Amino acid sequence: MSNKHRLGFTLVEMMIVVLIIGVLLAIALPNFSHARETSKRNTCIAALRRIESAKYQWAMEHNREATDTPDWSDLVGPGKYLKGNPANFATSSCPSGGVYTMNNVSTPPQCSLEATLGHKID
Repeated sequence: MSNKHRLGFTLVEMMIVVLIIGVLLAIALPNFSHARETSKRNTCIAALRRIESAKYQWAMEHNREATDTPDWSDLVGPGKYLKGNPANFATSSCPSGGVYTMNNVSTPPQCSLEATLGHKID
């Protein structure tokens, strides 16, 4: 009798490998989803802080009161406080699809997803 060398995997070995990969995916996917949502929330909050800072700068430079509300075109654009297109900020700049509300200088800006996903300045 001669010793034959196996040149491949048995069905049982392949099934074990597929099972292990499935278990790893089942563990990893919820973590990736949670990390993505956390990242989107943090990006939105950072944008809200930039908007708030831009409102304060606008008010100081133009001698405005705390009850005055700037327009998006006052804050956003070339040579202004925020880079980008004013229309984009007014409609949807939140990475999760929320819409920003400017508010007056003394009131922090808000995201429409504040209540549902926690997109709020602390």
